[in-house]
Amino acid sequence: MIHLWDMLNDLKYTHEKIIFIFMFLFFCSTYGQDYEAKIFEYQKDTLPYRVLLPKNFSPEISYPLLVVLHGSGERGKDNSSQLVHGSYLFQSEEFKAKYPAIVVFPQCPKDSYWANVLRDYTKPLDQIYTYLDSLPDNPQLEIVEALMLFLEERYLIDPTRRYVGGLSMGGMGTFELVSRNPDYFAAAFPICGGGNTSWAPLLRKTPLWIFHGEKDDVVSVNFSKAMYDILKKVDAPVKLTLYPEVFHESWHNAFADPDLMKWLFSNQKK
Repeated sequence: MIHLWDMLNDLKYTHEKIIFIFMFLFFCSTYGQDYEAKIFEYQKDTLPYRVLLPKNFSPEISYPLLVVLHGSGERGKDNSSQLVHGSYLFQSEEFKAKYPAIVVFPQCPKDSYWANVLRDYTKPLDQIYTYLDSLPDNPQLEIVEALMLFLEERYLIDPTRRYVGGLSMGGMGTFELVSRNPDYFAAAFPICGGGNTSWAPLLRKTPLWIFHGEKDDVVSVNFSKAMYDILKKVDAPVKLTLYPEVFHESWHNAFADPDLMKWLFSNQKK
């Protein structure tokens, strides 16, 4: 809100301020409105999620499924915060026309994490995150996996076109979710995340496009570089895009890349 207030103060004329306020209120009123709010119950847990159906949705048509995992700052149970980053892209008329898909944004609880990673913020940037050597039980991703199975029962999902992507904590979760399900996804895009390099054999069959800002001061870019390097060594179909002057919020750049969605939906499981 501080940034918005500064922008408002920079406007010289009253009519400009009125137009700015009107546009901001319009954005707030339409923000995420196309996403239906749902609660998924699994065993003794619940998972808030938002689902966006294709324009002119038909229950008789098979659609791609895209799951988007948010960052740690959007954790909670309001079933809204997870839409802060990236949801606008899938609401656009251009996206709906080109890529009719079922898009899902689950929300991680405040006291949980998408990835099995140890965090020690007293250490240097390259050592803050320690990705566990194996894939132990991950209750939060287990619920996401159960949600995906539920969605496949509720809707006609194209089994050759299932996708996942995420940012920051969600980028870490993307690596781990694909590792846990090496034959499930057609492609994935982890943004400013990281993973355990020992997962390379499990990741090698899934096309990955990795994004990271080289000045990231929250999640070291070296985590993405390490994943890219090990995946190249096992001949995985992986791409890496680095932004030299970008800090942690490289998702803005990734989502603005006109080739991301084109690349993502061009991939199909054989």
